[in-house]
Amino acid sequence: MTTHTAGSDPTTGSAPTLPHAPAARTVRGTCPSPFGELLLTGVQTDEGCALSSLSLPGRPGTPADQEPDRAEEAFAQARRELDTYFAGRLTRFSLPLAPAGTPFQLRVWQALDEVPYGTTTSYGELAARLGLSRVETRAVGRALGANPLLLVRPCHRVIGADGSLRGYAGGVERKAWLLTHEGALPPALV
Repeated sequence: MTTHTAGSDPTTGSAPTLPHAPAARTVRGTCPSPFGELLLTGVQTDEGCALSSLSLPGRPGTPADQEPDRAEEAFAQARRELDTYFAGRLTRFSLPLAPAGTPFQLRVWQALDEVPYGTTTSYGELAARLGLSRVETRAVGRALGANPLLLVRPCHRVIGADGSLRGYAGGVERKAWLLTHEGALPPALV
């Protein structure tokens, strides 16, 4: 009688061969938007593309231009969702994401997903939701400043406690545009 341990190959007694992990490559594409061309960076595998960065070329936080593979077709879903968002018909993105960050940054960025479309929150309120002290509010601000996924992870919805529009990697004027587009700010009178 031959015995084997769980997970071993009963015919040879050796450990099973694990399926080969899909090869991943960094890919880049672009998407037009009402306020400039967006630069999309993602991690492409046989199973699809997960968005790792959405930024504006030439802005702080834009990935280094080491020219990963161009793969416009990998971003078809991202383009559809962004187009629908800019048309005012999408309030929550459902894209697969693969942002790189520290555990603290990832925690802050995930908390952004809970800030509803058409609303704002303050840096202090976001820190409190995360169970952080008032002193740690600046760390939340720094994590938001490092957010690689503009629009998709809506750091534009975080404002100062006094209602002021504070820094945004896309520029404060774009933050105002996005909040107006979402209905969180009234349209400016000209």
